[in-house]
Amino acid sequence: MATTDEGTTVRVDSWIWSVRLTKTRSLAAAACKAGHVRVNGDKVKPAQSIKVGDEVRLRQDGHERIVVVKRIVRKRVGPPVAAECLIDNSPPPPPREEVVVVARRDRGTGRPTKRDRRVLEQFRER
Repeated sequence: MATTDEGTTVRVDSWIWSVRLTKTRSLAAAACKAGHVRVNGDKVKPAQSIKVGDEVRLRQDGHERIVVVKRIVRKRVGPPVAAECLIDNSPPPPPREEVVVVARRDRGTGRPTKRDRRVLEQFRER
């Protein structure tokens, strides 16, 4: 089982990796160096210490994760335990745009005829 210390601090890159917000610790450290991690509103370096109650904001893939530290863990834990170590206050992801159906022609059929083009235009107008 992972060691937990309620009264101590831990490095922010280690904690982000431990609670499975990033896949590797090096990705967590790179995110800190790039300025994508904020603790209580301030940009932090990978060695910055965090404690219980701190708000951690992680910008990843165009989406911001906002979590509050609920428990300190030093080693990587499984998903059920990781969920107990943080409070996720992230906004819901924006709705995905509907996929537009693109008309495809069989390979080698050549250029569309005038009739085919009109059918495609009618289909696109819907």
